[in-house]
Amino acid sequence: MTEVAASDQLLVVIDPVARLSDGESVRIAKDVLSAGASAKVCLPEGPEEFARALARRGSRRPVVVGDDRALLRAVSLLHRQRELATCGLSVVPVGGALSLARALGVPTGAVAAARTVLEGTERRLDLLVDDSDGVVLGALRIPAAGGSAPVETAEGAAAGAGHPWLRTCQSLVRTLAARPARVASVPGPGGASRPVRLRVEVDGVTVVDLDQPVEALSVTPGASGGAEVEIHPLSVGAAVSPLLAVGHRVTVSGPDFRYRADSVTSGPVRTRTWTVREGAWGLTLPG
Repeated sequence: MTEVAASDQLLVVIDPVARLSDGESVRIAKDVLSAGASAKVCLPEGPEEFARALARRGSRRPVVVGDDRALLRAVSLLHRQRELATCGLSVVPVGGALSLARALGVPTGAVAAARTVLEGTERRLDLLVDDSDGVVLGALRIPAAGGSAPVETAEGAAAGAGHPWLRTCQSLVRTLAARPARVASVPGPGGASRPVRLRVEVDGVTVVDLDQPVEALSVTPGASGGAEVEIHPLSVGAAVSPLLAVGHRVTVSGPDFRYRADSVTSGPVRTRTWTVREGAWGLTLPG
Protein backbone atom coordinates (compact mmCIF):
# COMPACT_ATOMS: atom_id res chain seq x y z
CA MET A 1 0.00 0.00 0.00
CA THR A 2 1.10 3.56 -0.67
CA GLU A 3 0.11 6.59 1.34
CA VAL A 4 -2.30 9.03 -0.32
CA ALA A 5 -1.39 12.62 0.51
CA ALA A 6 -4.30 14.83 1.57
CA SER A 7 -2.75 17.65 -0.47
CA ASP A 8 -3.28 15.78 -3.76
CA GLN A 9 -5.05 17.67 -6.49
CA LEU A 10 -8.35 15.96 -7.13
CA LEU A 11 -10.60 15.65 -10.15
CA VAL A 12 -14.08 15.07 -8.68
CA VAL A 13 -16.34 13.55 -11.35
CA ILE A 14 -19.98 13.56 -10.18
CA ASP A 15 -22.17 11.07 -12.02
CA PRO A 16 -25.49 12.55 -13.21
CA VAL A 17 -27.50 9.72 -11.63
CA ALA A 18 -25.97 10.55 -8.24
CA ARG A 19 -26.96 14.19 -8.62
CA LEU A 20 -30.54 13.23 -9.43
CA SER A 21 -30.97 10.47 -6.85
CA ASP A 22 -29.22 11.97 -3.79
CA GLY A 23 -28.21 15.57 -4.25
CA GLU A 24 -27.65 16.11 -0.52
CA SER A 25 -25.00 13.37 -0.30
CA VAL A 26 -23.33 14.80 -3.40
CA ARG A 27 -23.22 18.26 -1.81
CA ILE A 28 -21.75 16.88 1.43
CA ALA A 29 -19.08 14.91 -0.44
CA LYS A 30 -18.14 17.92 -2.57
CA ASP A 31 -17.85 20.17 0.52
CA VAL A 32 -15.64 17.70 2.42
CA LEU A 33 -13.36 17.07 -0.56
CA SER A 34 -13.05 20.76 -1.45
CA ALA A 35 -12.22 21.63 2.17
CA GLY A 36 -9.46 19.02 2.38
CA ALA A 37 -7.73 19.28 -1.00
CA SER A 38 -7.52 21.25 -4.22
CA ALA A 39 -10.52 19.84 -6.06
CA LYS A 40 -11.72 20.49 -9.60
CA VAL A 41 -15.38 19.43 -9.86
CA CYS A 42 -16.80 18.06 -13.11
CA LEU A 43 -20.52 17.55 -13.77
CA PRO A 44 -20.75 15.35 -16.88
CA GLU A 45 -24.21 14.94 -18.41
CA GLY A 46 -23.58 11.48 -19.86
CA PRO A 47 -21.01 8.73 -20.53
CA GLU A 48 -19.22 10.67 -23.29
CA GLU A 49 -18.59 13.69 -21.07
CA PHE A 50 -17.66 11.33 -18.22
CA ALA A 51 -15.00 9.76 -20.47
CA ARG A 52 -13.69 13.14 -21.62
CA ALA A 53 -13.37 14.37 -18.04
CA LEU A 54 -11.24 11.34 -17.11
CA ALA A 55 -9.11 11.68 -20.24
CA ARG A 56 -8.34 15.33 -19.44
CA ARG A 57 -7.54 14.78 -15.77
CA GLY A 58 -3.85 15.69 -16.16
CA SER A 59 -2.02 15.06 -12.88
CA ARG A 60 -5.18 15.19 -10.79
CA ARG A 61 -6.33 12.07 -8.95
CA PRO A 62 -9.83 11.07 -10.13
CA VAL A 63 -12.59 10.75 -7.56
CA VAL A 64 -15.86 9.22 -8.77
CA VAL A 65 -18.99 10.32 -6.93
CA GLY A 66 -21.66 7.84 -7.95
CA ASP A 67 -22.93 4.30 -7.73
CA ASP A 68 -21.40 0.95 -8.69
CA ARG A 69 -21.99 1.55 -12.39
CA ALA A 70 -20.09 4.83 -12.29
CA LEU A 71 -17.13 3.10 -10.62
CA LEU A 72 -17.24 0.28 -13.17
CA ARG A 73 -17.41 2.81 -16.01
CA ALA A 74 -14.31 4.60 -14.73
CA VAL A 75 -12.29 1.40 -14.33
CA SER A 76 -13.38 0.18 -17.78
CA LEU A 77 -12.34 3.46 -19.41
CA LEU A 78 -8.93 3.51 -17.76
CA HIS A 79 -8.43 -0.17 -18.65
CA ARG A 80 -9.19 0.45 -22.32
CA GLN A 81 -6.79 3.39 -22.27
CA ARG A 82 -4.18 1.13 -20.60
CA GLU A 83 -3.80 3.65 -17.77
CA LEU A 84 -4.98 1.60 -14.78
CA ALA A 85 -1.43 0.81 -13.70
CA THR A 86 -0.56 4.48 -13.21
CA CYS A 87 -3.91 5.99 -12.19
CA GLY A 88 -5.36 5.14 -8.79
CA LEU A 89 -9.07 5.73 -8.28
CA SER A 90 -11.13 6.96 -5.36
CA VAL A 91 -14.90 6.70 -5.01
CA VAL A 92 -17.62 8.28 -2.89
CA PRO A 93 -20.57 5.87 -3.26
CA VAL A 94 -23.85 7.71 -3.90
CA GLY A 95 -26.98 6.13 -5.34
CA GLY A 96 -29.10 3.02 -5.00
CA ALA A 97 -26.67 0.33 -6.21
CA LEU A 98 -23.73 0.32 -3.81
CA SER A 99 -23.16 -3.38 -3.11
CA LEU A 100 -19.94 -3.53 -5.15
CA ALA A 101 -18.40 -0.50 -3.41
CA ARG A 102 -19.39 -1.97 -0.05
CA ALA A 103 -17.88 -5.36 -0.92
CA LEU A 104 -14.62 -3.68 -1.96
CA GLY A 105 -14.37 -2.02 1.47
CA VAL A 106 -15.37 1.55 0.63
CA PRO A 107 -17.48 3.32 3.30
CA THR A 108 -20.95 4.09 1.96
CA GLY A 109 -21.62 7.22 4.02
CA ALA A 110 -20.78 10.44 2.19
CA VAL A 111 -18.66 11.94 4.98
CA ALA A 112 -16.74 8.74 5.78
CA ALA A 113 -16.13 8.02 2.10
CA ALA A 114 -14.92 11.56 1.38
CA ARG A 115 -12.57 11.43 4.36
CA THR A 116 -11.25 8.11 3.08
CA VAL A 117 -10.42 9.83 -0.22
CA LEU A 118 -8.38 12.40 1.69
CA GLU A 119 -6.82 10.22 4.38
CA GLY A 120 -6.91 6.64 3.10
CA THR A 121 -4.35 4.43 1.40
CA GLU A 122 -4.28 3.10 -2.12
CA ARG A 123 -4.63 -0.66 -2.31
CA ARG A 124 -3.87 -2.61 -5.47
CA LEU A 125 -6.70 -4.98 -6.36
CA ASP A 126 -7.01 -7.89 -8.77
CA LEU A 127 -9.13 -7.60 -11.90
CA LEU A 128 -10.83 -10.14 -14.14
CA VAL A 129 -10.39 -9.30 -17.83
CA ASP A 130 -12.26 -11.24 -20.52
CA ASP A 131 -11.28 -11.99 -24.10
CA SER A 132 -13.41 -9.08 -25.36
CA ASP A 133 -11.53 -6.66 -23.06
CA GLY A 134 -14.38 -6.40 -20.54
CA VAL A 135 -13.55 -6.12 -16.85
CA VAL A 136 -15.00 -7.56 -13.65
CA LEU A 137 -14.28 -5.85 -10.33
CA GLY A 138 -16.38 -7.87 -7.93
CA ALA A 139 -18.14 -10.99 -9.20
CA LEU A 140 -19.10 -12.82 -12.36
CA ARG A 141 -22.24 -14.95 -12.25
CA ILE A 142 -23.98 -17.29 -14.64
CA PRO A 143 -27.50 -18.28 -13.51
CA ALA A 144 -29.68 -21.02 -14.89
CA ALA A 145 -31.08 -20.41 -18.38
CA GLY A 146 -33.79 -17.77 -18.19
CA GLY A 147 -32.47 -16.86 -14.72
CA SER A 148 -31.88 -13.49 -13.07
CA ALA A 149 -33.26 -10.63 -15.12
CA PRO A 150 -30.63 -8.27 -16.50
CA VAL A 151 -30.38 -4.85 -14.90
CA GLU A 152 -28.45 -3.45 -17.84
CA THR A 153 -27.31 -5.23 -20.95
CA ALA A 154 -24.40 -4.31 -23.17
CA GLU A 155 -26.88 -4.06 -26.05
CA GLY A 156 -29.16 -1.73 -24.11
CA ALA A 157 -26.25 0.52 -23.18
CA ALA A 158 -25.24 0.78 -26.84
CA ALA A 159 -28.82 1.49 -27.94
CA GLY A 160 -28.95 4.66 -25.85
CA ALA A 161 -25.55 5.90 -26.98
CA GLY A 162 -27.00 8.77 -29.03
CA HIS A 163 -29.43 10.08 -26.41
CA PRO A 164 -27.68 11.30 -23.22
CA TRP A 165 -30.93 12.53 -21.66
CA LEU A 166 -32.60 9.16 -22.28
CA ARG A 167 -29.59 7.29 -20.90
CA THR A 168 -29.63 9.41 -17.76
CA CYS A 169 -33.34 8.84 -17.12
CA GLN A 170 -33.08 5.11 -17.81
CA SER A 171 -30.03 4.81 -15.57
CA LEU A 172 -31.80 6.70 -12.78
CA VAL A 173 -34.80 4.39 -12.98
CA ARG A 174 -32.55 1.33 -12.89
CA THR A 175 -30.60 2.71 -9.94
CA LEU A 176 -33.69 3.54 -7.89
CA ALA A 177 -35.19 0.13 -8.62
CA ALA A 178 -31.97 -1.83 -8.03
CA ARG A 179 -31.89 -4.71 -5.58
CA PRO A 180 -28.95 -6.85 -4.44
CA ALA A 181 -28.00 -9.28 -7.20
CA ARG A 182 -29.21 -12.84 -6.77
CA VAL A 183 -28.36 -15.94 -8.70
CA ALA A 184 -31.56 -17.94 -8.94
CA SER A 185 -33.29 -20.28 -11.35
CA VAL A 186 -36.45 -19.03 -12.99
CA PRO A 187 -39.18 -21.62 -13.63
CA GLY A 188 -39.42 -22.83 -17.19
CA PRO A 189 -42.38 -24.51 -18.86
CA GLY A 190 -44.38 -26.52 -16.35
CA GLY A 191 -42.73 -24.76 -13.43
CA ALA A 192 -39.39 -26.60 -13.65
CA SER A 193 -36.12 -24.69 -13.51
CA ARG A 194 -33.93 -24.86 -16.58
CA PRO A 195 -30.27 -25.56 -15.73
CA VAL A 196 -27.51 -24.85 -18.22
CA ARG A 197 -24.95 -27.27 -19.62
CA LEU A 198 -21.49 -25.72 -19.62
CA ARG A 199 -17.89 -26.77 -19.86
CA VAL A 200 -15.86 -24.93 -17.23
CA GLU A 201 -12.07 -25.06 -17.47
CA VAL A 202 -9.72 -23.59 -14.86
CA ASP A 203 -6.10 -23.24 -16.01
CA GLY A 204 -6.81 -25.78 -18.74
CA VAL A 205 -8.33 -28.40 -16.43
CA THR A 206 -12.01 -29.28 -16.96
CA VAL A 207 -13.91 -28.87 -13.68
CA VAL A 208 -17.37 -29.62 -15.07
CA ASP A 209 -18.38 -30.74 -18.55
CA LEU A 210 -21.47 -30.56 -20.74
CA ASP A 211 -22.87 -33.82 -19.38
CA GLN A 212 -23.33 -32.26 -15.92
CA PRO A 213 -26.16 -29.67 -15.75
CA VAL A 214 -25.27 -26.58 -13.73
CA GLU A 215 -27.66 -24.46 -11.65
CA ALA A 216 -25.27 -21.54 -11.10
CA LEU A 217 -21.63 -20.53 -11.40
CA SER A 218 -19.66 -17.66 -9.89
CA VAL A 219 -16.13 -16.37 -10.43
CA THR A 220 -14.55 -13.74 -8.18
CA PRO A 221 -11.05 -12.27 -7.99
CA GLY A 222 -9.44 -13.94 -4.97
CA ALA A 223 -6.13 -13.53 -3.20
CA SER A 224 -2.64 -13.62 -4.74
CA GLY A 225 -3.76 -13.36 -8.34
CA GLY A 226 -6.18 -16.29 -8.29
CA ALA A 227 -9.82 -16.43 -9.34
CA GLU A 228 -12.17 -18.35 -7.04
CA VAL A 229 -14.63 -20.48 -8.98
CA GLU A 230 -17.78 -21.95 -7.41
CA ILE A 231 -20.04 -24.25 -9.44
CA HIS A 232 -23.40 -25.54 -8.26
CA PRO A 233 -24.32 -28.75 -10.12
CA LEU A 234 -27.97 -29.58 -10.61
CA SER A 235 -29.37 -31.13 -7.43
CA VAL A 236 -31.98 -33.86 -7.76
CA GLY A 237 -33.19 -35.03 -4.38
CA ALA A 238 -30.14 -35.04 -2.08
CA ALA A 239 -28.12 -31.85 -1.80
CA VAL A 240 -24.99 -31.66 -3.94
CA SER A 241 -21.92 -29.85 -2.64
CA PRO A 242 -20.61 -27.05 -4.87
CA LEU A 243 -17.45 -27.65 -6.89
CA LEU A 244 -14.64 -25.26 -5.93
CA ALA A 245 -11.50 -24.33 -7.85
CA VAL A 246 -8.88 -21.58 -7.91
CA GLY A 247 -6.89 -20.55 -10.95
CA HIS A 248 -5.62 -17.70 -13.11
CA ARG A 249 -7.62 -18.42 -16.27
CA VAL A 250 -11.28 -19.51 -16.45
CA THR A 251 -12.97 -20.55 -19.70
CA VAL A 252 -16.71 -21.20 -19.94
CA SER A 253 -18.21 -22.69 -23.09
CA GLY A 254 -21.37 -24.43 -24.23
CA PRO A 255 -24.76 -23.50 -25.69
CA ASP A 256 -25.56 -19.79 -25.79
CA PHE A 257 -25.41 -18.35 -22.27
CA ARG A 258 -25.62 -14.96 -20.63
CA TYR A 259 -23.44 -13.81 -17.76
CA ARG A 260 -23.67 -11.02 -15.22
CA ALA A 261 -20.41 -9.16 -14.58
CA ASP A 262 -20.84 -6.78 -11.64
CA SER A 263 -23.98 -4.82 -12.62
CA VAL A 264 -24.07 -5.58 -16.34
CA THR A 265 -25.58 -8.63 -18.04
CA SER A 266 -23.93 -9.61 -21.34
CA GLY A 267 -24.37 -12.24 -24.03
CA PRO A 268 -25.50 -14.56 -25.28
CA VAL A 269 -22.09 -16.04 -26.08
CA ARG A 270 -20.87 -19.57 -26.68
CA THR A 271 -17.46 -19.20 -25.08
CA ARG A 272 -15.70 -16.63 -22.92
CA THR A 273 -12.39 -16.64 -21.09
CA TRP A 274 -11.56 -14.54 -18.03
CA THR A 275 -7.97 -13.98 -16.90
CA VAL A 276 -6.87 -12.57 -13.55
CA ARG A 277 -4.67 -9.47 -13.66
CA GLU A 278 -3.00 -9.33 -10.27
CA GLY A 279 -2.89 -5.87 -8.66
CA ALA A 280 -4.19 -4.35 -11.89
CA TRP A 281 -5.98 -1.34 -10.39
CA GLY A 282 -5.72 0.88 -7.35
CA LEU A 283 -8.56 1.97 -5.06
CA THR A 284 -8.33 4.28 -2.05
CA LEU A 285 -9.55 2.46 1.06
CA PRO A 286 -9.57 3.24 4.80
CA GLY A 287 -6.05 3.02 6.21
